[in-house]
Amino acid sequence: MFAKPIPGRTTAAAEGDVVVLLIGMRINHFRGVHHWLPVLLAMPRMLRELRRDRSRGLLGCTLLSGSPRTYYVVQYWESKEKLYAYAAAPDMFHRRAWAMINRKEKKSRQHVGLWHETYVVPEGGYESIYADMPLYGLAAATGSLPIEGRGRRAADRFAHRSSAG
Repeated sequence: MFAKPIPGRTTAAAEGDVVVLLIGMRINHFRGVHHWLPVLLAMPRMLRELRRDRSRGLLGCTLLSGSPRTYYVVQYWESKEKLYAYAAAPDMFHRRAWAMINRKEKKSRQHVGLWHETYVVPEGGYESIYADMPLYGLAAATGSLPIEGRGRRAADRFAHRSSAG
């Protein structure tokens, strides 16, 4: 929140494929607070759990609000396999939260909406630029480097291939 901007132009240091999960909720009825508040509070708990155990595969995330009704998180993962493993792990909070939501689904459906979208973006299918910004988005998840490291033009950054790829 109060991170110091990095002077000049930088780009994300991501290598290889990038797995992006967009996950969020929409408050359909503000008066149903006892239905939507537990959902709203579940995400920070899951993110804390993932930050404590980096081996689970979450590289970084950004919490966002689309309106007073919509809240979502952009997450960057090492692989879709690690994302699936976390979602299904019986010892992790996600599994319990999902079971709770499924049990209350009929009652809460009218009060809160849930959604997610997952993308596996192959190397060469993404690029980024940050001008006088603190680490943010993909760069916060993977690190940053001076723009010259990948090219000043978007086309050059799209064309970048890692040594592993």
